[in-house]
Amino acid sequence: MPTEYKVVELQTVTDDELEAVLNEWTGKGWVYDGVQFAMRDSSKRPSMAFVTFTRESAGG
Repeated sequence: MPTEYKVVELQTVTDDELEAVLNEWTGKGWVYDGVQFAMRDSSKRPSMAFVTFTRESAGG
């Protein structure tokens, strides 16, 4: 079966927002794959995050 990918963009990067996205999409059957942070030079905090999930495709 082919793999499907899901990318969720977060513009507010906090522990609460990350936790909510992880709980929402894993609860829907997606498997957490990773997270990438977009940083600004002027700040130590990320300005955005992209959380990725995978699952086996139902279609063949």
